[in-house]
Amino acid sequence: MNPFVLHIYASLAEQERKLISERTKAALAVRKASGVVLGNKTNLPDAQAKGREARELASVEFAKKMKGHLGNLREGMSLNAIAAHLNQMGVPTIRGGKWTAKAVSRVQEWAA
Repeated sequence: MNPFVLHIYASLAEQERKLISERTKAALAVRKASGVVLGNKTNLPDAQAKGREARELASVEFAKKMKGHLGNLREGMSLNAIAAHLNQMGVPTIRGGKWTAKAVSRVQEWAA
């Protein structure tokens, strides 16, 4: 390949990108004019609010379940020590991960 051929290929690719952009914008304008709400469903305000509420509810429920474990461990132990103990016992976090001091602190706040 010589530089002239590469330049032609680059020009063709640039033109195709421009045509794709124009077709996409035209199609979205038609959809919007017909009343369709555009956007990713997870980015729409209603979906975000519902998802946030569900996560908060799940967090509070998990914290209530963990309250028994934490109640016995809280006396005289640091947050790091509680996290280490929960990890040794094999108790997973709400997402199935390892405990940290911050996670223990948040669960204690939610359980209160």
